[in-house]
Amino acid sequence: MTLFFASDLHGSLTATQAMLDKFEQSGARYLVLLGDILNHGPRNAIPEGYAPAQLAEYLNHYADRIIAVRGNCDSEVDQMLLDFPITAAYQQVILPQMRLFLTHGHVYGPDKLPKLLAGDGFVYGHTHIAVAEYKEGILHFNPGSTTIPRNGGRASYGLMTDTQCQVRDLHTDEVIVSCALRHSL
Repeated sequence: MTLFFASDLHGSLTATQAMLDKFEQSGARYLVLLGDILNHGPRNAIPEGYAPAQLAEYLNHYADRIIAVRGNCDSEVDQMLLDFPITAAYQQVILPQMRLFLTHGHVYGPDKLPKLLAGDGFVYGHTHIAVAEYKEGILHFNPGSTTIPRNGGRASYGLMTDTQCQVRDLHTDEVIVSCALRHSL
């Protein structure tokens, strides 16, 4: 099964439409949103195509296929516009080969991990920086940001299959970072 990951949309309808096109093309069953969906946040400039209410309408068409967590810019008011839950600080997905701990990254983060077993995956957003690597036996996977990439990065999204995870450029589809999944079961 293929999972599609996106994070830090920050209200950009333009970036979200591009991301949803990639989601449709990917063949992924589920769209995992790692927080900061509708609001641009007070530290960020208003992004191109900022239209949070319209973005919510677009995402609601995929409500039955979305797994989401709350970001530091998400609120109960945002939840009122969305037909899928976004208020959980984390979710866990059990795959045949591993457990994925999904979070935004502002409570749990790469330097403050939850209790995980070797071979599990820590999947997060928040930093707007693409990551796909193992650290001390734990997969660290961050799809970057569709809207506001940082550190000279590019707008991006993530894909995970049974054998690998990749972060891809939102506009060119070029692989930015990737790693093979280790099967510990």
